[in-house]
Amino acid sequence: MVTSLLVWFACAQAAPATGPRVIAIGDLHADLDNALAALQLAGVIDAEGSWAAGSATVVQTGDTTDRGPDSRAILALMRRLSTEAQAAGGRLVPLLGNHELMNLLGDWRYVHPGDIEAYGGEESRRAALAPNGEDGSWLRTLDAVAVVGDTVFAHGGVHPDHASGGVDALNDAVRAAIAGDPDAVVLGPTGPLWYRGYVQDPEEVACPTLDRALALLGAARMVVGHTTRKDGRIASRCGGRLAVIDIGIADHYGAHLGAWEARGVDARALYPTGPVDLVDPDGVSATSR
Repeated sequence: MVTSLLVWFACAQAAPATGPRVIAIGDLHADLDNALAALQLAGVIDAEGSWAAGSATVVQTGDTTDRGPDSRAILALMRRLSTEAQAAGGRLVPLLGNHELMNLLGDWRYVHPGDIEAYGGEESRRAALAPNGEDGSWLRTLDAVAVVGDTVFAHGGVHPDHASGGVDALNDAVRAAIAGDPDAVVLGPTGPLWYRGYVQDPEEVACPTLDRALALLGAARMVVGHTTRKDGRIASRCGGRLAVIDIGIADHYGAHLGAWEARGVDARALYPTGPVDLVDPDGVSATSR
């Protein structure tokens, strides 16, 4: 009996997961070297920094800016990889985080001095982030929330109060708020760029709230960044219905490299020491959209 169990376990470990490959990378915080290292670890780019993920969908859950000196370089990297991914039959989905929002609204309290220098000074940086600037115009096109298969991706998380109209309506509301009403509720503490309840609240509070949001969105799990994991490891909550992927990739937060990956129903964390299986919620399908 023991021998049979060992054989079964070995086969289960060796069996490759099937289904479309979906990768998510958490907060990068203007640290280009670590961003490149994390992307290469996940197989998103090759040693030269070019797209290497083929037809995979890669989601970056926001906070590319602030804390480090490389916001401009990382935004340029995201734009280039988006083009390369499309040419390869894949997709890169960069999402807005609260730090991109802050920069677009002129809140620079976390901007690294080297970041200003990289733009050529404050005036040049403000011009680049303006509605018609190279970075500002592109950032204003990004979504706050994405759905791939049965998984919702957001920087902070989608609270039920903002889920009832669906993802498209929520993204439209965020863009409209950035363009005309920075005090709009959708940009506030319960909005998708700032919400921390799913990560910080006790599970007896967080999980029922999460379940209501997932039901409204027709999804089975949610993947979020924003709230940094001090141990540098991806966390699962609510029986696998939530994955927390801000592991502190940037030097400012500990230089913890890693990524979230799913192939069909099976999700795992990718680390320099090797992959680690994650809890998968009931009801996740192998389809991708």
